[in-house]
Amino acid sequence: MRQIAIIGCGTIGVSWAAYFLSRGLAVSAHDPEPAALQAFTERVAADMATLGAEPLTPRLCDTAADAVAQADLVVENAPESVELKRGLLRELQALAPAGAIIASSTSSLTHSDIAGETTVPGRVVIAHPFNPPHLVPLVELYGPDPAVVERLADFYCGIGKQPVVMRREMVGHIANRLSSALWREALYLLQEDVASVADIDRAVTAGPGLRWAIQGPFLTYHLGGGQGGIRHYLEHLGPSQQYRWASLGEPEMNEALKARIVAGVEDATRGQPLDSLFARRDTRLAALQRTLGEAANEEMAP
Repeated sequence: MRQIAIIGCGTIGVSWAAYFLSRGLAVSAHDPEPAALQAFTERVAADMATLGAEPLTPRLCDTAADAVAQADLVVENAPESVELKRGLLRELQALAPAGAIIASSTSSLTHSDIAGETTVPGRVVIAHPFNPPHLVPLVELYGPDPAVVERLADFYCGIGKQPVVMRREMVGHIANRLSSALWREALYLLQEDVASVADIDRAVTAGPGLRWAIQGPFLTYHLGGGQGGIRHYLEHLGPSQQYRWASLGEPEMNEALKARIVAGVEDATRGQPLDSLFARRDTRLAALQRTLGEAANEEMAP
């Protein structure tokens, strides 16, 4: 796959375009909002700079038909609306070449929600990137045709992504469900006045977040079992997990909690503008990816 069409030129579309261009792929782009399309090239160049790549220019298209006419892969980044995506995916499949794969970046909707009305549902794949796609390697895949999903997974692996394939569809896929579980408990801790927003965030970044960058929950608990590994952990510490699960909370997203969240975030960020926060995040993500890549290369060296 060499020709990529980006449909939807917001944050995710910009980031995807920057990544594809940095990998030497040709990118065409369309958005029904003229303002989004006008700002697209400049925003893509900024993301490519974060990657340390030479800025390349995507081809901007006035129509979706023009954008997808020669596409091998169409990446759909429309808002999270079932009706909008159903119609758009149906339209894109009709406009694109017969062999093109349509990949939806939906963060929560299922394939059944949005692809059932397309002519060939098997050529539509959920391909949810973790934000920002140009810096975070995860792509979550689900589709009813295993051969199409495998082809797309091979493509993403070939350009440096780390795809995971879902065996069955699920609202929120994998990573967002895990993130939502943590977010829910963070809100409960805040609502119960256990700690401040800043300290709850720090409890993640200075603790388990460091481990999560290199190993997931299963391997974390495998090593938590010491020399006995996961078997020892489950036998001796499994009950402690059940004890904690029983105390997990269900926050009520009322106006009082919303006010505490906003006040806590404003206090934690100390008035720093969003552009500065985005830039710091992206710089650190890029540095982390370089470090992890260098470590992986050292492990593979003879």
